[in-house]
Amino acid sequence: MIDAGRLVKTWRIRRGVSQAQLAELAGTGQAAISRIESGRDLPTLALLGRIAAALDCRLTIDFTSDPDRPGQRAL
Repeated sequence: MIDAGRLVKTWRIRRGVSQAQLAELAGTGQAAISRIESGRDLPTLALLGRIAAALDCRLTIDFTSDPDRPGQRAL
């Protein structure tokens, strides 16, 4: 499981951007960024895409089968 909040916070800090600056760039509020980073809220894919763009990152989604789970089929 990916911790979106931890990733957002890590990249925000790497880019030297405050929560308020990121919120403005992503078109949301600072409180929303805080909730995401603390794990109290999950961002929608649309918001996560805007956050990634604001941090000059690429958002990719990769569905792969888990070799540790027998019975899975490839689509």
